[in-house]
Amino acid sequence: MKNKGLYITTIIFFLLVNTTYYWEGKLGLFAIPAFVLLVVVYFGLSIALLRQICFSVKEKFKQNHRFILIGLLTIVLLLTYFKPLGIVDFDKFEGADILIAEREGAANCLTTLKLKDDYTFRERIGCFGVSEIKGTFRIANDTIYFDNIQLGRYEESFFRFAVIKPTEFDNPKISGDLIRYKDLTDTVGHYLWITKNDLSKLKVKKPNR
Repeated sequence: MKNKGLYITTIIFFLLVNTTYYWEGKLGLFAIPAFVLLVVVYFGLSIALLRQICFSVKEKFKQNHRFILIGLLTIVLLLTYFKPLGIVDFDKFEGADILIAEREGAANCLTTLKLKDDYTFRERIGCFGVSEIKGTFRIANDTIYFDNIQLGRYEESFFRFAVIKPTEFDNPKISGDLIRYKDLTDTVGHYLWITKNDLSKLKVKKPNR
């Protein structure tokens, strides 16, 4: 098969882009070099597409195999441009978000915590790389407890519980503050801004054991 290497590179690139949800958080600091590499490959494939179009013009559009390659490159590049995080939102398959809280820290580091309706949670930390923390949660009275915690590559600990309090910010997008604590001796806590709160929907569901 002519241009076999180009076919393989295009398909692998497409698969990597569309499965980012599953592997990005496992790379930690290596997520940035991986992202840069994907960008380089994207522009490389763009150049390859232009070359294939030029070859096709010189051949007076007589090579059918080149049409297939041009079509494949065009589809992959356009899908990646319009859907850089993948054409499938895998996060939706892991349950509906019933609480979303986030906060941007120094150096544009962004922490996003999502509580799911199946009593699992997923925290994504984007800061000179990507790290993820997963686990389950339970609610007792007005306190959210985190259990079965799976730490990310560079994380050493996680919060044991959290409470929700009214926010001090006059921002319609923020419905409250989620304050997380390492343990009972933690008097400072770590604040996240709640942008979605449907915890009331959990009243009709039971956590998975």
